[in-house]
Amino acid sequence: MTFTVAVDGPAAAGKGTISRALAAQFGLAHLDTGLLYRAVGAKGGDPIVAARTLTTEDLQRDDLRSMAASEAASKVAVIPEVRAALLDFQRAFAAREGGAVLDGRDIGTVICPDAPVKLFITASPEVRAHRRWLEVGGNEAEVLADVIARDERDRNRADAPLKPAADAVIIDTSALDTEAAIARAIATVNAIRAT
Repeated sequence: MTFTVAVDGPAAAGKGTISRALAAQFGLAHLDTGLLYRAVGAKGGDPIVAARTLTTEDLQRDDLRSMAASEAASKVAVIPEVRAALLDFQRAFAAREGGAVLDGRDIGTVICPDAPVKLFITASPEVRAHRRWLEVGGNEAEVLADVIARDERDRNRADAPLKPAADAVIIDTSALDTEAAIARAIATVNAIRAT
């Protein structure tokens, strides 16, 4: 059986946490597609070559959750050739037997437009910046500026901009704790699977 859950949203909205919980709840494989772009950015050199030669070992790097890797990912993700090189990998993962949850920024709009479940996880920039600051530390005002700048890049890129799919269920986690956000996502998946 193939059952795909597409989870999109901006940085630090909670889509990774929700996606991992959905995968565990429903026995699905999980792919954080942002790791692909982080790994491409972290490899350095020509990003197109890096995307075309990406290996599973590249996804195991310890530094892929750093702010530097996040910034590098946002910069290489605007390159159409990088996105094209990673498209087949993501689609093959989504089509795997047993089903999959993929999270990113263009899963429901580009990678898996036919996914039966599409979620768009969001939160205010201030809430997301505070969450990111709790993870990485530093100056919270600078983290907020980085979140806002990344949102602008992601929403305004020419190829696969960040936006909810027309049929996505939007979950705003600004005022939700982790458990409540996960419960809402699980309930959404259950409701769609029941139809």
